[in-house]
This record gives sequence, C-alpha cells and structure tokens, in this order.
Amino acid sequence: MGSLFRSEEVCLAQLFLQSASAYSCVSELGERGLLEFRDLNPKVSAFQRRFVGEVRRCEEMEKTFTFLQQELRDAGRVLAPCPDNPRAPLAREALRVQEQSEQLAQELREVSRNRASLRGRLRDLRQYLHVLREGRRFTSLPASLGSPPRSRALSEREPLLDPSLHQHLDRKINFVAGVIHPWRVSAFERLLWRACRGYLVASFVEMPEPMEDPTTGESITWVIFVISYWGEQIGQKIRKISDCFHCHVYPYPESEATREDTMSGLHSQIQDLSVVLEETEQYLAQVLDKVVLALPTWRVQVQKMKAIYLILNQCSFDVTEKCLIAEVWCPVRDLTQVQDALRQGSYKSGSSVECFVQRIPTSESPPTLIRTNKFTAGFQSIVDAYGVASYQEVNPAPYAIITFPFIFAIMFGDVGHGLLMFLFALWMVLYEDRPSLRQASNEIWLTFFEGRYLILLMGAFSIYTGFIYNECFSKATAIFPSAWSVAAMANRSSWSSDYLATHPFLTLDPNVTGVFQGPYPFGIDPIWSLATNHLNFLNSFKMKMSVVLGIVHMGFGVVLGIFNHVHFRQWHRLVLEFLPEMIFLLALFGYLVFLIFFKWIKFTAANSLVAPSILIHFIDMFLFTSNADNLPLYQGQVPVQTALVVLALASVPVLLLGTPLHLWCRQRSLRSSPATPVAAREQEPLLEGQEAGNSVNATKEDVESRGHGPDAKARDTAAAGSGGRLQHSDLAEIFMHQAIHTIEYCLGCVSNTASYLRLWALSLAHAQLSEVLWTMVMRNGFVRLSYVGGVVLVPVFAAFAVLTVAILLVMEGLSAFLHALRLHWVEFQNKFYVGAGYKLCPFTFTPDPWE
Repeated sequence: MGSLFRSEEVCLAQLFLQSASAYSCVSELGERGLLEFRDLNPKVSAFQRRFVGEVRRCEEMEKTFTFLQQELRDAGRVLAPCPDNPRAPLAREALRVQEQSEQLAQELREVSRNRASLRGRLRDLRQYLHVLREGRRFTSLPASLGSPPRSRALSEREPLLDPSLHQHLDRKINFVAGVIHPWRVSAFERLLWRACRGYLVASFVEMPEPMEDPTTGESITWVIFVISYWGEQIGQKIRKISDCFHCHVYPYPESEATREDTMSGLHSQIQDLSVVLEETEQYLAQVLDKVVLALPTWRVQVQKMKAIYLILNQCSFDVTEKCLIAEVWCPVRDLTQVQDALRQGSYKSGSSVECFVQRIPTSESPPTLIRTNKFTAGFQSIVDAYGVASYQEVNPAPYAIITFPFIFAIMFGDVGHGLLMFLFALWMVLYEDRPSLRQASNEIWLTFFEGRYLILLMGAFSIYTGFIYNECFSKATAIFPSAWSVAAMANRSSWSSDYLATHPFLTLDPNVTGVFQGPYPFGIDPIWSLATNHLNFLNSFKMKMSVVLGIVHMGFGVVLGIFNHVHFRQWHRLVLEFLPEMIFLLALFGYLVFLIFFKWIKFTAANSLVAPSILIHFIDMFLFTSNADNLPLYQGQVPVQTALVVLALASVPVLLLGTPLHLWCRQRSLRSSPATPVAAREQEPLLEGQEAGNSVNATKEDVESRGHGPDAKARDTAAAGSGGRLQHSDLAEIFMHQAIHTIEYCLGCVSNTASYLRLWALSLAHAQLSEVLWTMVMRNGFVRLSYVGGVVLVPVFAAFAVLTVAILLVMEGLSAFLHALRLHWVEFQNKFYVGAGYKLCPFTFTPDPWE
C-alpha cells in the first residue's frame, strides 16, 4: 500500500504495442504520466534508431518555430503560453502543422524582405531629398546676376563659389554629395584635405531629422556633405575615400532647374513608397496575428510528438517487426489505468489489435515513488536532499512535518519574530495561485515560495515557543499575574530603609511564606526578565530541555527502525539490532533523562541547597564510583547505575556479532541441508517478496549477478542496517559492515546527544541578539529622544524594523533552519534511514505528475 509513510509498490512490466497504435498509446500514457520507460537499445546510437527520421522532422519544425518566435520578438510582440493542453498530433495533423508553419515562415521571410527593401529605398530617397535641399544653400546662384555687389560679412549659408568668378574659370566645377555617419566626419574631412591637397571645398551640415542606421538599427542624425572640386582625378580620389568611409553618395545635378525637377520627382516617389510600405506593414501584422494564434499550440504539439518518438526509439521490435516491446517501471496500483490508457490509444488509432501490459519478475531494486501534494512537497524535498528513500523503507517526511518546525522553533522562540514569519508565509499561501508569484524569475524568491507551508509552520511553532519563553521582541509579557510577590518579602524580611538604600538589587527568597505562590500558568514567569540571574536560570532550563528533547528524538528514530524490520520480515533484526540499540540508548541517556525529571520532582526550594549534581552522578556512573560530597538522589543509586552500564556494555557485542553470526549460520544451514533445492539456495539472498527474473535487455553478466553491479553491491551493503537483506556471503565483509555500524551507533549516541545542545546555544543567541537590538536602538530612542517627541522615533523604529528583518528573521532564521536540517539528517535519520534509492521519473507531458 503506497502512502506518504512508505514508498509505493513498483513493478517492472512490459508493454506490447501494435505498430499502428504504438504512437497513440504512448501519447495517452504521456498525458497520464504513469510509467518510467527503460531504454532497450542502450548500445544503438541515436542516428541508427527506428524513428530517427520523425525526430529530425520535429527538430526541423522546432527550427521553424524558433524563426517565427524571433520574428514576433523583433516586432515587439510577446508570445503568450498555450491556453489549453493540446494532445500530440496524429501523422496527418503533423504534416498539416509542418506545411502551415513553413508557409507562414515563407510569407514572413518575403514580407520582411520586401519591407526591409521598401524601408531602405524610402530611407535613400529621403536622404537624397535632404542632400538636395541642404546643397542648394552652398551651390545655388543668386536671384539676379546683374545686381550690384554688396559688401557683407561671409557666413556659412553663402554659396561656395562667388558667381562673379564663373566667367574667369576655364575649368568645369564638379560636385560630390551624400551623407556620412557623424562619428566619421572629422576623420573623413582630414583625409580629404591630405589626399587632395586642398583642391576641393567641402561643407558639412547635420540632417534636419534623424534616420535609422541600416547596420545597427539605431536612430542617428546623419551629416550631409557637399564637395566641390576641379579635375577628374581629384573626383576619383573623393569617391574612393567616400566608399572607404561607407558614405551614401548621391548624384548631384549641376543646374538649378534639374535639381528642382529631381526634388519634385523624389516627393512623388516618397509618397508612393509610403503608401506601399503602409500596406506591407498591415499585411505583415496580419501574418504575425496568425503566428500568435497558432504558434503556442503548434509548439506544444511538436514537443509532445518529439517526446513520443524518443520513447518509441527506446522500444524494441519483436521478430515479426509488427509489435513494439517497451519495458517500464509502473506503480502496481496504476496497472489498471495503464491498461485503460492502452485501450484508449488503440481505439483512437483505429487498430483492431489491442495493446496490453504484462508484469514481469525482476531482481533489480525498483525506483522509489512517494506521492506528495503542495503541503507535503516541501518536507519531502528536505528529506530527498539528503537522499532518496530506498525502495519501501520508512519515509521520514511525515514525521518531519511536526519535528522540523518544532526543533526550528526551539532555536527561534519569539512571539514577535514568529508572527512576522507566519504572516509572510500566510500571504504566500493565500495568493499562491497568482501567476506573478509562481512564475517569478528570482531563484531565491522561488525557494521561499516552494517552502511556504514549511515557513508557515515554522512561524506558528515559533509563536508557541515564544509564549513558552515569554519573549516578544526580547520583552516579557505579563499575560497572567506573576507568581512572585515582592510585598510578602518586604513584610516578612529585615528590609529596612538603610538596607534598601545600600542594596540596589534585592533577592527574593522562595522559602519565605507568600513570596512564591506556585508555578506560572503557562511558560516562564515575566518576573525573570527583571532578575539579574535571568541568564543563569535560562541556561539551566534550556540545556536540560535540549538534552531531553534530543534523546526523545533519537529514541523515536530507533523505534522507526522497527517498521523497516517488520516490513522486510527481518525478524532477527528486532532481537539482534533494535533491542540492543534501544537498551544502549535507554540505559545510558534515557537514565539521564530520568535523573533530570527525578531531580525536578524531588527537590523544592526548601532543600534545593543540598540538591546533588546530575553531571557528577553521570560521570561517576561510567567510572563505577561514588562521590561522598555529591549526595545520591535515591537509595541504591550506585548499584542501579552499575547495572545499567553493564547492561549497555553487554548490548555492544550483541549488536556487533548478532546479525553477522545469524546470517552466517543461516546460509550454512541452507547449503548443508540436502532437502533444500539449489535454486532455493541461490534465490535466498534476494529480498523477500521479489522473484528472480530478468528483463529483455539484460546481459549475461546481469543474469549472473542478479542485476546488481558494483554500485548496487555497495548500496546493498549500506542497506543491510535498515533496508534489505544482505546480498553477499562474504563473512569478512559482513563483519566489517556490522562493526562500522556498531561503532557509528555507539559513538553517535554520545556525539548526537551533545549535538542537540545546539538547541540551547541557538536559543540563547537569538534571545541575546534580540535584547541587544532592542537596547541599542529602540531603548535609546525612547530614553534619549523623549524630549523631541514621537517624530524622531519614526526613523529609529525604521532602523529597528530593518535590522530585525535582516539580522533576526533572515540571518538567524537561516541559521536555525540549517541547524534543524542537520539534526534531522544526522542525528535523527541515521537511526533508521538509508536513503540509497532513486526516484521514479515517469514519462509525462505535465511538469508535476504526482502533485
């Protein structure tokens, strides 16, 4: 039975798929996400498989889709995700998708090419028009050549040549005009002057409007140049230099009338091209609309189709090549759904031969499948980060749902901080369906969002432990009246006025009648926050609490090992491993817990001065001695402690030698028994509940080693402690493994118990940091700034809030989380959990099939 407490039963099965319906059947299985396919052609390259042509066709369509998506991106359009979940297309539908996508791509190429050509032509015409307009200022004649000359200052807008000089010139004046990039103007002008030795007159002016650069696509303000020269050789040099600087050179008419006619022609051409370009843009928008509507669906369909053909390439054909055989890992409870999916696929393909699934035996270790939901997924991820559970061993995740937030809260106990964390997680839980939260690109945010339910429980448990510690932003709250009475102490003691004047600190004696009226109803009494020995009291309380909780936590981990032994029917491990482990833990450290509670119950305030030290008693227990200065807690304490130590030491050889000797004797008896068949003796080392068998692609080496390679052998060696029966008969290796396990467990009980003292250390560190932050920020704001008013407290509180979130919530929260993670991985899970398995990865078209 599969559940969160143990991985589901998974079997190896074969699918017999009729060739005509194999595509539809695999498509149906991919929609449901039930099976993990195995490659039956591991030695065949990807280019030699049966459906390589279909895979290449899908890749060609993906290239076409990439081009279409790039065109959409260039047009400034965003491709929305597919609104529905289309199924994989059939063969004829795939041909239609390929034809339509290629047709759209061809139309886009032609329209884009025409648009680019029209834009380039229009840009050239506009540049030519600006060149002619700006060139008139340099080369046009005045209105009347016979008018008397006027003396005036020269300006940039005057003609380059004085018209009165035309009659003195014997040579013809030629012009070169065009546009140049503004960054190249200075270099172009210097090179012209040096190459032509001054036999030219060059003028430069910026274009009135910016235009697009065809190379980079940026909008720049081009520079118009008009160069007048004498001689054809000089003109050739100017044109070559212009080509080197990538200038756009345009023909420049010599006469004014010709220039006017050219400009009027350019105006008409620009208008005609603008109309054509507008119509081209409209047609391009229509084609892009078709792409936006169809591309998301096409992309999903082709991705599914490619995945199906990749799965079909992992199948093998039978001898008749009319049937495909697939090998899959399948959850046993989903076998009926698999058969139904095959039936549906055969019906949709129109095949008269129905496909079917057949379960086959195997000696290989199946993959691990643990179904989770959005609440348990975060806790399961914590366990899987340590190691995926071995097949059908106890899963620590359901127990971590309670123990992990509680251990975190012990180190993070504060009502205020826990409330802030709880509200943050509650906000994520309430708005978890928003796409903006789910589809964020920030990896840190996604980590917090995936663990929102874990953070929610950590905040809730921190509020609870904060009430236990009576701390809210390091300040105590008087929910109930204090159980300590100062008035009774003042009335019944010798506190005089002189005594009060000379003693700033007063001591409350609980032995005085009326001073201590009984325990506080819930948590720690708020009067302790005013006491000078507050830290000493919390040190003793939290240290003992950490030891008690740690031993209980480890003992619970040892108890969980029972479920592994019972499930795998390893009854000898209950007596030879679980029993000595529990005796060793309880005889030593369980007795320590007993001493702590016994001392709390036996000694009161009246006889607390004569209370013995538990630590000294525990040390004397291992030394088999007694200390006269340290009174016993009860009569006969020394003999009891001696018996417990002897019992704990006696459990060590049982733990060390019990399991190896039992297995050795059992294998020896099976080999020497004449009534035991050879096949049964060979089959014995396998896990109970499994049959010996091999898959269709098993090699001879796999058969001889029962499907276990070197990695599997090492995994089985590690799994001998809590997962499965030993797979080897090497006595030395068995003893070596058990010796390592025994040493690790016995020494681990000591080191792990000390490791739980981090609960005490982190709790005190969090409380002290919170108190320091309050004292240095908020207290100074209340005391030193009281005369200014509440306005100054606004930045003071802002600084306190920022430091609280940054240091106490983020840094301290992360520290407590990591320590809680370590306590679960090392101290708790190593008592029963191997984590040597591997996940079941089903073939599915959806991202999370088990959620």
